[in-house]
Amino acid sequence: MQATSTPDQAEAPPAVKSRSFKRAFADVREAWDHRELWGHLGWQDIKQRYRRSVIGPLWITISMGTTALALGLLYSVLLGAELPAFLPYITAGFIVWNFILGCITEGTDVFIANEGLIKHLPAPITVHVMRMVWRQILFLLHNLVIYVIVMLIFFGTLSEPYRMTENGPLQPGLSWTIALAIPGFVLLAVNAVWVSLLFGVISTRFRDIPPVVNSFINLVFFMTPIVWDASILTKVTKGNPDDGAWRMWIAELNPVYHFVEIVRAPMLGHTVDWHHWAIVGGFTVVGWLLALVILRNYRARVSYWV
Repeated sequence: MQATSTPDQAEAPPAVKSRSFKRAFADVREAWDHRELWGHLGWQDIKQRYRRSVIGPLWITISMGTTALALGLLYSVLLGAELPAFLPYITAGFIVWNFILGCITEGTDVFIANEGLIKHLPAPITVHVMRMVWRQILFLLHNLVIYVIVMLIFFGTLSEPYRMTENGPLQPGLSWTIALAIPGFVLLAVNAVWVSLLFGVISTRFRDIPPVVNSFINLVFFMTPIVWDASILTKVTKGNPDDGAWRMWIAELNPVYHFVEIVRAPMLGHTVDWHHWAIVGGFTVVGWLLALVILRNYRARVSYWV
């Protein structure tokens, strides 16, 4: 005899699929709505790190200035570059690279480091990523003090067309195009979020990923034109005029080079080739698609993996 349901009996709620792109988009959207939370936490991270320090976060600026000055003096001699043009190049490159480096290395550890908050704070997991990226933005703003000082010192050289090396390309010099560094950095920050989401979730599941990334990132630094100029790859050897063409691919096949260039080039009055923007735009679209797939499939498991 079949059981019949009574009118007073409540119907069971429909099953909700935890794996859906709607939930993945909602996680990112809700994280943005919580910007007051991650903005405050990111600022508190910096205050906590330099608590009881006399000059506080200015240690970030001093460290950046010392490194840029030392490497600028060294590599300007090794590469035969003009110091008034090369020192700003290294300074701007280091500022952008430190932001990328911080987002990648801390991104692999972003969920592991926030285990307590993830288990006890009912918030989207993207909040922890945006907190980390915001913290790196604050570091970058501190480092921009060195950029401003260097540009004021060498403004006379950079305000006119100049070359970094004797046979290097002629750069147009500083102009209104310096404003292009702003959309370039916005693209950089947008990509930092998906990179941290992707590496953060994978590293939470597979704990061998962070040390692998930390080791590999050192190779990426030396392969990226930061302390050297990409134009030296096009120099030809005597008697072989086609020798330099293929070597430019060493830089072109490195995606970090394009991300650095869309920010650094406008800061120095260099010409930014359109293909840098196209490549970064392509990585932005593909990267966010991958990050949303990861959020769709594994966002609910992060709290169990940490």
